[in-house]
Amino acid sequence: MSLHGSGTRPQDTPGGTANGADANGTNGVTEAAQLPADLQDERLIAGHGISGAVAAFTARLRSGDLGSVPVVIGLVIIWAVFQIANGSFLSSRNLVNLTLQTTSVGVIALGIVLVLLLGEIDLSVGSVSGLSAAVLGVTFVNKGWPLVLSIVAGIVLGLVIGLFYGALYTRFGVPSFVITLAGLLGFLGLQLLVLGKEGSLNLPYDSALVGFATRSFLSPVVAYALIVVVAAAYVLTRLRTRSARAAAGLSTAPTSMIAIKAAALVLVLLIPVLILNGDRGVSSMFLLFLALVVATDLVVRRTRWGRSVVAVGGNVEAARRAGINVRMIYLTVFAACSTFAAAGGLLAAARLVAVNQSSGGGDTNLNAIAAAVIGGTSLFGGRGSAYSALLGALVIMSISNGLALLSLDSSVRYMVTAGVLLIAVTIDSLSRRSRQAHGRA
Repeated sequence: MSLHGSGTRPQDTPGGTANGADANGTNGVTEAAQLPADLQDERLIAGHGISGAVAAFTARLRSGDLGSVPVVIGLVIIWAVFQIANGSFLSSRNLVNLTLQTTSVGVIALGIVLVLLLGEIDLSVGSVSGLSAAVLGVTFVNKGWPLVLSIVAGIVLGLVIGLFYGALYTRFGVPSFVITLAGLLGFLGLQLLVLGKEGSLNLPYDSALVGFATRSFLSPVVAYALIVVVAAAYVLTRLRTRSARAAAGLSTAPTSMIAIKAAALVLVLLIPVLILNGDRGVSSMFLLFLALVVATDLVVRRTRWGRSVVAVGGNVEAARRAGINVRMIYLTVFAACSTFAAAGGLLAAARLVAVNQSSGGGDTNLNAIAAAVIGGTSLFGGRGSAYSALLGALVIMSISNGLALLSLDSSVRYMVTAGVLLIAVTIDSLSRRSRQAHGRA
């Protein structure tokens, strides 16, 4: 059974053939390529090398499985436009600032991605992030708690809120929209109560958390070494997978394909690092965000829990009949979302070196939800990736950063962001229709 509720393969369809041909003997999937394999699974044509991979990629695009292609193209266009309008946009200093601005929004968006995979929504991530930041500020600055204990208190608060949401959803069937809308208002009020009459707290500039968020950067040697480690880990993982598939008698990717992908990965990582090292370098806080993205992606793709999340989002009834504990999945996903929101709030407070009544307010909800959707996570559930949070956050914060460099006010930023969000949702809807027409929804 497929994770997206489509348990029928072309070779199982009446009138179909082993290679996906239709009743007239024409292969509707491969068309021009005419490969003797079902291109709905790229691994099945790995033995065809580069030509097979290109044919599989083209077939996926034609069937509406666009992945991250639209957002990558959009990001390139946005950067090109702002660079033409202001030559300092792609400067080392501005890109370092962009990575710092992206981190907190991106961390919150990671939680939104998980909730959207279920086809649900959390409208309170901004309020949760602000409340957690307020707890950090009050306990650390006013109460004199150790920094680690204050950080733990803020994170645990987010976890408890998420468990509360999950319990309401699974026990009473209250729609997530209503639950989290109430949370948005209620936790905003609680944040104001926690901060008290002063309403603002400055975090000690010499504290470890503020130093991590504002002054901690990787040395060039460490940054380049990390690229080598990541590339080596990728190659070893792919070779291990290749060996396991060969031992099972399955098709394997040629070594040349692995080498090409590894070289592309090194290039994608090396160019940004070279540019960032022209100023302060790669921020430790941004590196933490990247680590969370990779870890979340691995959890979603490689663990039973992650596959269950995608299965529930694709078809909840089919997932239940397959033996998945649907209630536990909802409970843990809401908990994870609020925990990410709390972590993002703490990082935002550390970067701004302050906590106040507007922490987590303003456009925090807009940016986090828009980042997840613009990055490629489907609003209909069952489709998305942790990398959606990274790409979407870069798009959102690039727009904000670029417009600020052009000295345009918030009104323009809101309208531009709304337009980009509308385009992203439209593309998602159209690609979903195309996937359904090709039997890949």
